[in-house]
Amino acid sequence: MIAAVVQMTSTDDVDANLERAARGIARAAAAGADLVALPENFPFMREEGAGPNPAAQPLDGPVVAFLRERAREHGIVLAGGTFPEAIPGDDRVYNTSVVVNPDGEVAAVYRKIHLFDVDLPGASLQESKGVVAGEDLALADTPVGRLGLSVCYDLRFPELYRELTRRGATILLVPSAFTVPTGSDHWQVLLRARAIENQAFVLASAQYGRHSERRHSYGRSLIVDPWGSVLASVPDGGEVALAELDAERQQSVRGRLPALRHRRL
Repeated sequence: MIAAVVQMTSTDDVDANLERAARGIARAAAAGADLVALPENFPFMREEGAGPNPAAQPLDGPVVAFLRERAREHGIVLAGGTFPEAIPGDDRVYNTSVVVNPDGEVAAVYRKIHLFDVDLPGASLQESKGVVAGEDLALADTPVGRLGLSVCYDLRFPELYRELTRRGATILLVPSAFTVPTGSDHWQVLLRARAIENQAFVLASAQYGRHSERRHSYGRSLIVDPWGSVLASVPDGGEVALAELDAERQQSVRGRLPALRHRRL
């Protein structure tokens, strides 16, 4: 099975972002991808906490319709990064990830659980000013396997991924918009750790570059295998990377090094 990660530099121009996403999806599908993953905030990227989100929309809005159309058009499983899901009666949104099967049907919906409220040099953000935290884990049953959903800051909470794996996930999705200072030191280390701990493939599609005057993302989208080896990486300024996900190799790793069965706690 071939998987692809699409890297973007999204802005506050929804139409332009969707056009870029469509181009990346088409490029990945043309190269043979069965599973294509988009980054966090792919249709709209701005400063966090800057008032009501003008791109907020429901699950039956145009962004999810776009994802369903692209999945059907290319006959792929499409992991739709995240979009701002409107909450009735609230100016805030959910940071929501949707996975769509090749028939255009939504396979899973995940609302980001862990919100990025930090004050670090070069990385001061308060995501909770504009986003409501989700509460439930989500897995998507797809033709390419059972996918475990997560988003960006979730990456720092290994218990989430262990539970997704316990529930049968073999591929872990981590759409992200990592900041530059945290990304340069922690991005690859954490992704490889989650892959090794759970003996799972990890697909991490990322935002890259400057989105606005004060928002800049690290990039370096990755595909990691269950041994922790980096199978593919999108370079700075790049758009798509592909890799073969070998299910037999994953079963071999889990069988010969049965750490998941040796758990005591």
